[in-house]
Amino acid sequence: MATKIGTVLILGLALLLTGTLAAQKKPEDIPDAPSATRPIPPPAPPSTRPGADENATPDVPPADNSGEGVTTGSKEMPRSAPDSADQKPAPPPMPPVKTVPAGSVPKDLETGQDLYTIRVTKNVVTVPVTVKDSDGRLVGGLQPKDFSVLENGQRQKLEYFTSDPFPLSAAVIIDTGMADVGLRKVQETLSALQGAFSQFDEVGIYTYSSTAGRVADFTSVSKQLTVALNQVKGYSGANNGPPVTSGPLGPQGPIINGRPIDSPVTPVSTPPKVARVMNDAILLAARDLSKRDPLRRKIIFVISDGREQGSTASYADTLKVLLTQNITVYAVGVEGAAIPVYDRLQRIHLPKTRGLMGYSDILPKYVSATGGGTVYGELAQGDIELAYARALGDARYQYTLGYSPKSGIGGYREIEVRVRRPDVKVYAKHGYYPLPTPR
Repeated sequence: MATKIGTVLILGLALLLTGTLAAQKKPEDIPDAPSATRPIPPPAPPSTRPGADENATPDVPPADNSGEGVTTGSKEMPRSAPDSADQKPAPPPMPPVKTVPAGSVPKDLETGQDLYTIRVTKNVVTVPVTVKDSDGRLVGGLQPKDFSVLENGQRQKLEYFTSDPFPLSAAVIIDTGMADVGLRKVQETLSALQGAFSQFDEVGIYTYSSTAGRVADFTSVSKQLTVALNQVKGYSGANNGPPVTSGPLGPQGPIINGRPIDSPVTPVSTPPKVARVMNDAILLAARDLSKRDPLRRKIIFVISDGREQGSTASYADTLKVLLTQNITVYAVGVEGAAIPVYDRLQRIHLPKTRGLMGYSDILPKYVSATGGGTVYGELAQGDIELAYARALGDARYQYTLGYSPKSGIGGYREIEVRVRRPDVKVYAKHGYYPLPTPR
């Protein structure tokens, strides 16, 4: 019995001691339960070095360069002031802007040219010139002092001169509406025409009869040009003689005693409308040549009997494009255009027949106005081949003059080129239409 009572006393003393120790603990050591109205407080920042005093002020984290406070948990800590060494000095004030006095513009150290200078590009008129003696041979060895250029009667100062040959951009126009016998003769000479060009030239092939078309775009003297010329060899020309509208060979059916058998009404046959659109073909080639390299000499080489009829473009409009783009027309006349007196006969004004027969003096006008010289009129096949070489030689070996016109932009301007040599013939374009000054 005594033993049980002792055991109970010992347990009671132990429970009493435990409750006393629990009552002595600090209430703040036991965290409160979280709630919506009382968030969990942030923990205190730890000390940066071991053994630091608990009552010391905790270290402040370093400040960034954003200029705002650092937020830790739900509290924002103010940023400490930056050190004076980190502050950058303020930029110096801009100096006052003053105008540069006249005559004191600085120069570029590398080029030696004046800075802040506005340069204006001026127009330069180039004039290809062919000079021949009384026998028709080219005259070489001339110097700039031997030439004089007048524009609208005013002498111009030459700023450019050369006698070096230029590579050609040539548009070859073949008249396929001429008589078939004449076209066959031309087709036999196309190989010689290809041989008259050099490897540095580029050639485009065009044809025309009732319409104008491009057979091949500009290409070098290669297999592609041969293919285009072989294609032209397969074309057929016009039949000789006037169109047949009646008789045994006419388009109507059989007739007995003046009455048609198949129809009670006599059919009316009208001849087909014939067109030879030389102007349209030259204008098409001129527009294509205007897109070629300006460092090349641009020419149009026409092989035709010289007839023009039914073109949409007029001679005046087509010539304006030629003179504006500095394109020279050369020509070889065949069939009717090769007759020595034919060009004189065409100068006779016959107003009633021109609407039906067209014009045959247009081709010499193109050649003369653009500086191509004369039309090489040949009848035999061998002479036509020689004419190719002579005409392309005239185009390649020319003197090239250049000057800047004194007056501003205007309309058509006449050009006259003089050479201080006796007994020579000078071939140059008669004038030009100025383009706006490039900016």
